[in-house]
Amino acid sequence: MTMDEIIDFTAGLDGVLTLRPASGDGTPEISWGDAFFYYAPDGTLPKTGQPFATVVTKDYPGDTTSRLDRPGAYRVNIAAGKEELAHRTGHTPAPGADDTAGAAGAAGADGADDSDDTVIAHPVYAAAGWLAVVNPAGRTAEDVRQLLRTAHRLARIRYERRARPGE
Repeated sequence: MTMDEIIDFTAGLDGVLTLRPASGDGTPEISWGDAFFYYAPDGTLPKTGQPFATVVTKDYPGDTTSRLDRPGAYRVNIAAGKEELAHRTGHTPAPGADDTAGAAGAAGADGADDSDDTVIAHPVYAAAGWLAVVNPAGRTAEDVRQLLRTAHRLARIRYERRARPGE
C-alpha cells in the first residue's frame, strides 16, 4: 500500500477536504510533503476540530518512535476512536496519559522497524483514540481502509452535531 494509494482512497470518501502542504503555500515547512484529511462537505477548512487522518513523512518534535527518518518511511495516523483503539490494541489509555503501548519498535536487520505494517496505538495521541500504521503493506491494507472509513464516519457525526447547535 503506497502513500498515494492511501491519499487517493481517503480523498475519495464523501465530503473529504485534503490538504497537502508544500513550499510557497504559507504552511509550516515541517508539514510539507504530508497530507491532512478533514470532513468538510462544503470544501472549507473547519475552524474547529482536527483532521480525522493524516499521513506524515518525517519525525515531528516529540514524536520519533516510529523512526520516520528512514528512507521511504511514512505513517498513516487515524482518529478511529477509543473503542477501536481498545479493540485493536487491547487497552484503553487513561486521559492525558503518555500511552505508547504498542507504538515502539526496534529496527530489524534490514532497517525496517518491527512495528512496520502493524496497527499500533499512536505514539503521541493514543489517549485521544488515534491509531497508526508505519509503512502499511499487505498485512494492514484492509485494516487501514476500514479504520479510515471509521474515522471518516466519526468525523461526519461530529460535523453534523456541530451543525445542529442546541439539540
